[in-house]
Amino acid sequence: MKEKLLVFLLFLFITSCVSVKKYNNQIKELHTVLELRQDIDFAYSRLTRLHPRLYQFITKEKLDHKFDSLKLAIKNPMSSTDFYRMLAPVVSEIRQGHITISPPFSRFKKKEWKLRRKNKFEFYDLAFEQVNDAFLIQDNYGLDSTIVGSEVLEVNGEPIKQLVANYQKVFSSDGYNTTFKDRFVALRFSNFYLRDKGRLDSLELKLRHKDSIFTKMLRTIPKDSSSVKKIAKDSTSEMNEVRLTRLEKKNKKNLEKIKRKNNYKYGYQESKKQFTRNFSFLKQDSTIAYMKIRGFSNGKYSDFYKESFEKLDSAKAKTLVLDLRDNTGGRLDEIALLYSYLTDKEYQFIKKGESMTRIPFHKAILSGKNPFMLNVLGVLVAPITIPLEYSRTKRKEGILYYKFRSSKENRKPKDLNFKGAIYVLINGNSFSASSILSTALKGSKRATFVGEETGGHFNGTVAGMSKSIQLPNSKVTLSFGLLHIQSPYENLEKGYGVKPDVVIIPNKENRLHHEDPELEWIIEKVKQ
Repeated sequence: MKEKLLVFLLFLFITSCVSVKKYNNQIKELHTVLELRQDIDFAYSRLTRLHPRLYQFITKEKLDHKFDSLKLAIKNPMSSTDFYRMLAPVVSEIRQGHITISPPFSRFKKKEWKLRRKNKFEFYDLAFEQVNDAFLIQDNYGLDSTIVGSEVLEVNGEPIKQLVANYQKVFSSDGYNTTFKDRFVALRFSNFYLRDKGRLDSLELKLRHKDSIFTKMLRTIPKDSSSVKKIAKDSTSEMNEVRLTRLEKKNKKNLEKIKRKNNYKYGYQESKKQFTRNFSFLKQDSTIAYMKIRGFSNGKYSDFYKESFEKLDSAKAKTLVLDLRDNTGGRLDEIALLYSYLTDKEYQFIKKGESMTRIPFHKAILSGKNPFMLNVLGVLVAPITIPLEYSRTKRKEGILYYKFRSSKENRKPKDLNFKGAIYVLINGNSFSASSILSTALKGSKRATFVGEETGGHFNGTVAGMSKSIQLPNSKVTLSFGLLHIQSPYENLEKGYGVKPDVVIIPNKENRLHHEDPELEWIIEKVKQ
């Protein structure tokens, strides 16, 4: 038995090495015109078969013409990356923000991955922000804080304005708004740069800070090159209380257990040394509660919201600021729970989703891009998941509807629901789930919105479960949502996000002086 197992493991190792080599050779070679045109047809056929709102913001005739024109424009063999640069702008014309496309990257054998994991590229520690008049380094999750706040002028000799303009062509927002493109290209700049240039070991930034212009070389360094640890940011008061002191060392195990529990509750992000969910009362005015949610994707959110609204109730706070800036979305169940604390009326949070298939979960989990074992798992669970999915779908007037837990009618608010004034901070990166939540609050006239238009569509988005496909020849990856999710509230002006009641857009000077003009406006408004 042991010998058979060893033989089987050896077989897997050999086939893995062969497949890595074969895959890397395939993506490096130039693909023929016929192969690339086949990939275009493959991508379009999958979109027409599975995307429920493919022609929401562009007519079928126009989209057909764009894909046909792309095929005619390919007259010479090209690499996978060059093909990606031509295909992505055409796909972006669909104007569905959850459609993403990326070129393939070389794969590594197990030993190579182990070596690479010991290092990190300093470039990926940087967080960027684009304001009206500058492209800024917002934060550095590494050790050099001196460049935070600097304006980026060039990356490896290329003007930042040109790079931003190029990257804005390869993705889209939901509909016609531009705020998402302006914001998201900075939020994910290192990812866009990776797709464009491939993996690099170093690069040079040309920066400006106040009146000084200088260069900063970013390199690949060992992860353990420094023992300096950054202090976690935006922790709640409880998190500050559980930090270890000399007197508490004898209770180390208990404290570590509490810390792990709290990290899970607040959604601690190790790479950024910050929390996804934060709650506090403002120092400027202790009657104003402030809840910053960076995303709806990690941690035990139910405990956080229960704890936060208990504090609101105990403090008898009259005002709550919900900060959804740069929150690109996440779990539907989480925003549905949060909304139940923000309303005092019975409600329906979202309508039933629209789908092109009765088995969206099964379609999402099976993909040629997935690891082999994940597809095996998908096949094994199919006898259970497929009947469940069929029970959730129903066809009505030619449209297939998918029942979510959050689409139940006459839902009741939480007993601890907040009845005071709510202000919501939004910007172009308020997308997907955070935009759906914003629509519910805006439509029910429950909150005042401050900032700029959300990147997500007021009238819903195609997301939920995501289908990822790999084009057979170029190995370019295309991902898109399978379910249209929409609040019962609808705006007659289609193709735009949730618009603020008070428009405030920060600039370079605000960031230079560490100002938050949107939040400061709310504080002054409450005082008045």
